[in-house]
Amino acid sequence: MSKNLEKDLDKIEFTPIGYVENDYLEPEYNEDVYKKVSKIILKKELADGLYRIEELEKLYILFYFSKSKGYKLIHRRHYDGEISGVFASRSPYRPNGIGLTIVELLKVEGNVLYVKGLDAINGTPVLDIKPYIKKTEEKTEERKD
Repeated sequence: MSKNLEKDLDKIEFTPIGYVENDYLEPEYNEDVYKKVSKIILKKELADGLYRIEELEKLYILFYFSKSKGYKLIHRRHYDGEISGVFASRSPYRPNGIGLTIVELLKVEGNVLYVKGLDAINGTPVLDIKPYIKKTEEKTEERKD
């Protein structure tokens, strides 16, 4: 790898597109979070990017674990109690602190998305929103078999 390319990979900056609003105030493992409704408040100047999003049932939400500090490469997973590497877990304590969750889209009001199943705490910066397209995802799964 060239020195210039290595230098370019040293740091990447993101600007949040919005933030999460819900009742979860501290990072902790809680299965109930997947049953609760959260709001994703998008920056008003990005609201046009939501055009036709209500046609989708599910979305991928990428967010930044802003309150999770530090990480361990090996730790115990919360969901099954097994020891694993950080990249084989859903731990919020990660080298880059990026979270990814599939949510159910309930409704859209202006620049606000109402979603169910978001495992992010109140105030979490949202980095991106992408459609979950069942037909595409299932084709990907079929190719693995």
